[in-house]
Amino acid sequence: MEKTTVKKETSIDLIIDEVYKNYRSKSNDLDLPENLYNKLIDDLNKDAMFPIDNPNRMLSKEQFINKCKTDSEFSEKWGLKIEERELSLEERMVLCKEKWDYSWNRTINLEDIEWRMNNEWNVPTKQITLEYNNEKTYYYE
Repeated sequence: MEKTTVKKETSIDLIIDEVYKNYRSKSNDLDLPENLYNKLIDDLNKDAMFPIDNPNRMLSKEQFINKCKTDSEFSEKWGLKIEERELSLEERMVLCKEKWDYSWNRTINLEDIEWRMNNEWNVPTKQITLEYNNEKTYYYE
């Protein structure tokens, strides 16, 4: 089932928070913040005769999000797929059709429409697709 929503940061945040919390709980047995967890591993390695190889350093939330965007194997493992793309001018025009005054539709040029979308109407320029629990949700910013 797909649903489309326009710019609901709280929904994005709730989904990402849930997945990140799951990532942290499965990656960090001590349930420490990522910076303390990584510092603990670094401190243990500093004086160790045989350093701990830790390829799974705890990622910050921002690093986690970026890795989900760029590493399909990683995002698949955690069940969160994030894709971003720029909207075309035509797609942006569809999003702002309720602000469109059809009375001047024939006389206005494309540059003026684009200027209004950017400066007066605050029409989104990017689509973010979040896929989680087999459900795709589209957000615009």
